[in-house]
Amino acid sequence: MTATTSNPLSLFDISGKSALIVGGTGTFGAAAAHALTAAGCKVTLADRGADKLAAMSEELTAAGGTVAMVDNWPDTEANAAAIVDAVVTAHGRLDLMFIALGTNDVAYIEDQPFDDWRKVMIANLDTYWLACQAAGRQFAKQPDNGARNKVVVVSSTRGRHGLPSGYTGYCASKSGLDGMVKALACEWGAKGTNINAIGPTVFRSPLAEWMFSEEEPGRSVREKMLDRVPVGRLSETDDLIGGLIYLLSPASDYVTGHTLYIDGGYTAD
Repeated sequence: MTATTSNPLSLFDISGKSALIVGGTGTFGAAAAHALTAAGCKVTLADRGADKLAAMSEELTAAGGTVAMVDNWPDTEANAAAIVDAVVTAHGRLDLMFIALGTNDVAYIEDQPFDDWRKVMIANLDTYWLACQAAGRQFAKQPDNGARNKVVVVSSTRGRHGLPSGYTGYCASKSGLDGMVKALACEWGAKGTNINAIGPTVFRSPLAEWMFSEEEPGRSVREKMLDRVPVGRLSETDDLIGGLIYLLSPASDYVTGHTLYIDGGYTAD
């Protein structure tokens, strides 16, 4: 019997790790912040909005967390580097990074201005690339502590499936993100870093709350979508946390370049 088989839950231990959450005040980012704090990580929240960051930091600190915050987005190389530098200043190193940024601008391609397409691509792909670049540079120069660095990004089932209602920008950005994850897994595999994606379907958030309503059109749209979801319900944010902990923990040391679909079976249909 190995140490792992005698104590398998130790594989999921991330206590003491320095974790950066980019998009830390968003729905998934905030849930991740609470979960990683409870798991014993030293957390740095990066997002735009000082008031939201301060409120989230207060919540996490009150729960016993060690928290730093950065009012910034990785929308330029300088901003991405500044975010990572703030993590190192606060907690000494960067071990884990979770990126939960994104937006959508729904329009058919014939009607969508190119500037709106670019806004989606910048938020859903460029920021991820810049954050990964900054993290990769930090991973390369910090002392090796014998553990693999972990990066997890938020993709979507729309990176795999199209949608006939004005999602060209969103689908393209998420497909691009999945491709970036595969490429970086190849680049980083021998350098001690794993990168994976989580691919949700619709989960409860301010943007998707209308689909959970009994009012129209939410009810009709939800029922139509549930025809494709074998478990028979839409997702809550808590459904995503187990997969996130797995991908950030030593349990996934041999998993990289993968998109983990947490979608109630949507992609199985």
